[in-house]
Amino acid sequence: MNGAGKQVNQGDFGFEERMRELLAEDAYTIQPSSAPYPAIRRRGLAERRRRVALTGAALMTLAAVPVGAYAVAGGNGGRGADTAAPKPSVSAPHSPAGSTAGSTGGSTGGSPSATSTGTAGGPAQPATDGQLLDGITFAQAADGLKECLAAEGGPAGGAGDLGKVEDYRIVLAIKSTGDSNDPGDGIYVTAVREQPAGSWVICSIKGGVASGISTGSSDADAPGAGPVVVDINGGKLYQQSFIDKGRWKLPFRWGIIGTVEASVAKVTVSYGDGGPVAAALDHGWFVAAGLLNQQVTLAPHIKGYDGSGKLVYDSDTDGTYQRTLP
Repeated sequence: MNGAGKQVNQGDFGFEERMRELLAEDAYTIQPSSAPYPAIRRRGLAERRRRVALTGAALMTLAAVPVGAYAVAGGNGGRGADTAAPKPSVSAPHSPAGSTAGSTGGSTGGSPSATSTGTAGGPAQPATDGQLLDGITFAQAADGLKECLAAEGGPAGGAGDLGKVEDYRIVLAIKSTGDSNDPGDGIYVTAVREQPAGSWVICSIKGGVASGISTGSSDADAPGAGPVVVDINGGKLYQQSFIDKGRWKLPFRWGIIGTVEASVAKVTVSYGDGGPVAAALDHGWFVAAGLLNQQVTLAPHIKGYDGSGKLVYDSDTDGTYQRTLP
């Protein structure tokens, strides 16, 4: 009995020991292998690149939107202190709307033009030489406008027909500063259409070649329009892309346009913390320009006065004017 029991116990012990070995081997067999770190890293990098590509595509889509489209109707936000130092550059007395003669008044930005009309087959000249800035001549502005209309205009009589160059009056020519939305410096030529009246174009010219055009129409005839109407869709003249918000290239030449009634004798524009700039009044339009040396967050502040000096318009109380920049 004892011998047999001893043999059984030894057999059981051997069996248990063997089972432990088998279980240990199985444990190693079913243990999950180590994480394939190189493969996971490759997948992560690929996913990151895909997201970056999608973000880049979204930014490119945003960059394709004209700057003028960023300005929308609505006047919220108060006007506080700003940080900029614009330099007055354009000032001229009022030219009656519809007049065919140039203004004969003085200008801090240049002497009055001898005539309001350009060469045969060309656009009309601005009321004052002070509306042609940064060394841009009337001939250069006229050539740029002509090239823009030819390059960007649609077929005659079609929806995209911008008319002929002789249908326009050049009211402002300034240098343009490139940004993330429209890289590369150049010049802007702003012209208003006289036949038929009320619309405008802003031509972008870079390296002597037309690189784009923005178009719009005056809201002077809109219900409730006041004696001064700021063209908010011409915002590309006074702001850089919202993609570059807080990172504008400086100094920055700015401009602004709008329409005025015949009763308006004076328009001033303040941009940043500098003093007001006296605008040129040119055949029913007001035009102003200046220079920013520091970043701004508020849009230009416009005021209009009648012949007696009474304030008849203030953009801070205009519910259609966006007082804060996008």
